[in-house]
Amino acid sequence: MKLPPVAATTVGSFPRPGWLVRSHSSPNSLGVEFALEGDALLEAQDDATLVSLHGQEEAGLDLVTDGEQRRLSFINHILAAWDGVDLSKTRSRTIRRRTVERPVPCIVGKIHRRSPAGVEDIRFAKVHAARPVKMAVPGPMTVVDTTFDEFYGDEEVLAMDVATALNAELLDLQAAGADVLQIDEPAMTRYHEKVETYGARALDRCLQGITVPTIIHLCYGYPGRGVRQYEYTYPELLKLLMQTKIGGFSLEFARSGYDPAILTLCEGRLVMFGCMDPGDSPPEPVADVAGRVREALKYVDPNNLLLAPDCGLMTISRELAHDKARLVAETAQVVRQTL
Repeated sequence: MKLPPVAATTVGSFPRPGWLVRSHSSPNSLGVEFALEGDALLEAQDDATLVSLHGQEEAGLDLVTDGEQRRLSFINHILAAWDGVDLSKTRSRTIRRRTVERPVPCIVGKIHRRSPAGVEDIRFAKVHAARPVKMAVPGPMTVVDTTFDEFYGDEEVLAMDVATALNAELLDLQAAGADVLQIDEPAMTRYHEKVETYGARALDRCLQGITVPTIIHLCYGYPGRGVRQYEYTYPELLKLLMQTKIGGFSLEFARSGYDPAILTLCEGRLVMFGCMDPGDSPPEPVADVAGRVREALKYVDPNNLLLAPDCGLMTISRELAHDKARLVAETAQVVRQTL
């Protein structure tokens, strides 16, 4: 895989077409459900993936994703392929250090990967994409944080079994042609002490045998209002993760206003630079985003820099998501002209 310097990409998710999902009001639901079933659903998911892939390529992105069109939940999509998890049984708990409880699936036995979750997804994307494809899985700490343990009684042991299952998935995604693998770990940004205790070690377990480029998305969550999302900052976390085998970091700078100087901590690794707000706001002028990127280039080699929105684009309209993807691509082109 060869990407240009200052390559344009996204974190992963894109809005789902209205004909693929519908709202659902059950208190234990994810807020949406697929509108179809059986073969009709599979066909609709294929169609939605094609729409997402071709839209990203038309926008000018250098590294694309499947838009996560087959997932209602980035956690449950992979848990459905594991033994030891009961998705039909939920219990309430707080996650990500929030104060409001939410229902999550229960861990009812030893975690074991029964079958692949995303291998057919990457195979389909590789057949139909004209550009390199990135695939994402949730990380061990985030799986632990988004489930209710009724079996292990030891968070560290659970995390390591989750990491073993994720490693098997990542190895299969790599064999199926994934050009870049991403591990989504919003829990890491909230629990630095757990990263030091076991999270960094669990991340390395995920990466055993992985040779394609890898990125960890250190997410603060989709755009929210009211509660500050940046109580816990990056520097301490980056120092811990630089001791692991991870190939690079997806970091949020547009909404946070962090000083790109902290990127000196990522020396020699890939940086997926969150240069744009992924929320329901108008796209910024290219010149403004390019200025933000040029600040990052003071600390990161252009061959190690990828541009992306801070987070996924799933929560906004399809038209706005396309415009924001195009903005990332146009910014990359402008910046490359002045390297």
